[in-house]
Amino acid sequence: MTKQILTLGVILSSMLLSGCAAYNNFVYDQKHVEWETQTPDTFPVLNAVGYAPIEKQAGDSAQVKDLNAMRASKLAAYRELAEQVYGQRIAGSSSVEDWALNNDSFQASVDGVIRGAEVVKTYTVGEYYATELRLDFEKVHRLYQSTNRQQKVKRVVYY
Repeated sequence: MTKQILTLGVILSSMLLSGCAAYNNFVYDQKHVEWETQTPDTFPVLNAVGYAPIEKQAGDSAQVKDLNAMRASKLAAYRELAEQVYGQRIAGSSSVEDWALNNDSFQASVDGVIRGAEVVKTYTVGEYYATELRLDFEKVHRLYQSTNRQQKVKRVVYY
């Protein structure tokens, strides 16, 4: 009989404690959070220039080569912007044989997405085509805010 009363006491105690825990979680889950958007005080402006040789471009006419050089110089300028924003990944290797440097090589790559850049100027420089790009981070911030409104907690009120 005492064993049954003890078991019943343990069961009732655990039910009582689990009920309190559920009540406490319920009370703390009732809250109101106020958010506010923060905008930086200043924004950097990046500039990049890309070059491409006109004569090395594929094409049957001078006009097609000019257009291809224009496109290639624009891509080179975008690459330079991506390097400024994201940095450049450098991978290298060296090997030594008989205490002499046998092979030394490295690779550079960049990977990223550039949004909001604008073409400032395109022109020829001798036998090259050049494209100047400008990336204003205030514009990038507005573009980002239109898709992902980043906010910080302003105030939390618990009920």
